[in-house]
Amino acid sequence: MSAEGQIEEKTVTENTQPLSVPDPSWKGFYKWGGITAILYVILAVVAPAVMVIAGKYDFSMDSAAMLKFIAANKVWWIVLQTLVLGTSILAVITFAALFLSLKHINKSLAGVGSLCAIVLQILFLAYYPVLLGLSYLSDQYAAATGERETIIIAAAEALLAQNNAFNPLYESVFAVGILLISLVMLKGVYHKSAAYIGISIAPAAVIALSLWSVIGINYFWWWILFIIWFTMVGLKLLRLGKN
Repeated sequence: MSAEGQIEEKTVTENTQPLSVPDPSWKGFYKWGGITAILYVILAVVAPAVMVIAGKYDFSMDSAAMLKFIAANKVWWIVLQTLVLGTSILAVITFAALFLSLKHINKSLAGVGSLCAIVLQILFLAYYPVLLGLSYLSDQYAAATGERETIIIAAAEALLAQNNAFNPLYESVFAVGILLISLVMLKGVYHKSAAYIGISIAPAAVIALSLWSVIGINYFWWWILFIIWFTMVGLKLLRLGKN
């Protein structure tokens, strides 16, 4: 076969390659994305849930009661916040791998969705020192008396206000990012059931967050859908890393 014919055959082969096939040169990154997704589910959700239940933590306690609780459970509190917020860096790696596995389908949607998710994970991580600040205040509160106690309680209220105020905005944008990614997943190698679960996350988050002032911490139910979706994504990325 002539050189011209070989070039033409190669061009035809490349042009007929299935659109849904991710770039195989990123196999190593897919694998790490899968590993970090599974680790995130275990460390940021499962382990903290067990700790909260075992520690009998009351989400409705006021600032003074919380400071006393933290003082009595210092290691528990630090470990809990490290797992819940510190592990956000793991999710960042997964979302980057997700983009790489979907960019050949729609760079714009995959890019915007992944960027939203990554930025929001970094913002979640930013609240790590805020909640660790409560640990510092708990030590101060234990040794305080009179007016000093009132000042420390007010400081704790301010930190809690910062932590609680981000939920409606941050989590809704995070859900929109997942929606955009999942729309692209409909045409890729990911199972359509995973894509549909991801798409359902956006309306579920909006409904849950709109009821936050009424149902309190129970709004967290929408994260169950996210964990199912993220686990499915992680398992698929692991398979992409092996192929």
